Amino acid sequence: MKTRLLAATAVAALAQAGAASAQSNELTLCWAAWDPANALVELSKDFETQSGIKMNFEFVPWPNFADRMLNELNSGGQLCDLLIGDSQWIGGGAENGHYLKLNEFFDANGISMDDFAPATVYAYSTWPKGTPNYYALPAMGDANGWFYRKDWFARPEIQADFKAKYGRDLAEPKTQQELLEIAQFFQGREIDGQKVYGASIFTERGSEGITMGATSSLYAFGFKYENTPGKYDMEGAVNSADAVAGLEFYKELYKTATPPGYDNAYMEQSLDAFKSGQVAMAMNWFAFFPGLYADPNTGGDKIDFFVNPGQKVQASTLGGQGISVVNYSDNIDGALQYIKWFAQPDVQKKWWSMGGYSCHKAVLDDPGFAASAPFAGDFLQAMAGVQDFWQEPAYASLLLAMQERLHNYVVADQGTAQEALDGLIKDWTEVFEDEGKL
Repeated sequence: MKTRLLAATAVAALAQAGAASAQSNELTLCWAAWDPANALVELSKDFETQSGIKMNFEFVPWPNFADRMLNELNSGGQLCDLLIGDSQWIGGGAENGHYLKLNEFFDANGISMDDFAPATVYAYSTWPKGTPNYYALPAMGDANGWFYRKDWFARPEIQADFKAKYGRDLAEPKTQQELLEIAQFFQGREIDGQKVYGASIFTERGSEGITMGATSSLYAFGFKYENTPGKYDMEGAVNSADAVAGLEFYKELYKTATPPGYDNAYMEQSLDAFKSGQVAMAMNWFAFFPGLYADPNTGGDKIDFFVNPGQKVQASTLGGQGISVVNYSDNIDGALQYIKWFAQPDVQKKWWSMGGYSCHKAVLDDPGFAASAPFAGDFLQAMAGVQDFWQEPAYASLLLAMQERLHNYVVADQGTAQEALDGLIKDWTEVFEDEGKL
């Protein structure tokens, strides 16, 4: 009996060793399920060939991405060796020990953050913000931008009608006010026998949609989270006269220039409205622009792109992510090997060519970059003026409060913009007091 037990123990030990060996030769990368993720699967085949490490991928649809991945991190789960997490998660990832600090690794392997666009380093990599403490490598630059039916804009009869009404040529808007006027001009117009609408925008309440949409107007009008960065002094910033004007503007855009029943829309609904020929313009993340341009029905010479228009400020809502090594991984060495590979300029150039948005200066500063895609120049302009939501460890509570306040005002017609923003300061003050930051 004892001999049998020893033999069984030896077999079990060998099995465990084999499993550990197999695991050390594999990595799982976690991200959202969207076009850039599919491009990364193809790109990563080069890493598999060079390293001998098998890549696995866990992609979660955007509406469930934050809940799924933050629950994974908070539970210390070992699903993800590498995580391409939203910019807003960087504070929690750093302070809660979810992400490996990468400074020593970068130094030892000649990876310099000076080689990446400053806005992406600040937003995707640093905590505390702006300090040389790095918890991610900039992986996917992104911002909220716009696209429109270029073929509709070019029609002589539409051009003539627009000029008669507004006294200027119909063209890409340069201000938020021009954007509104164009959207209202197309609202309810008949084109090719079909009633069309002005614009598809973000109104979704459940995750982050209306916040990401409304801030495109709020930032442009002058909204700020704090008067003094890092001081949490929100009074007079969050609820300034400019911020109120920006929120009132977004509500007018929603009420007067969007398709009917468009009260809970985010990325997919915006794309569907445009591809189905319902709207003249749409907002969405630059990440989707390669696929939009390639669409056989509304892409090609029928579509064009523009950066989020300014009003008092030229600004765009930041999207995008950095890639981090998860501290709970049992293959940290392999994960770091992937980071080193991904940071190479040649890999970054291929990443851009396949539909990813590189943050590396070797790509962005190339003289031919702006002409490399119809939206490349707009992307450069957008990334030069991006602003982001709170990146605090308590970001989820802060986001829920903004989602509720904005949706209640913009979509549900509750109260005034001033009341919504005053209430938001109250909500956020409670969160920061609980965090010991006020």
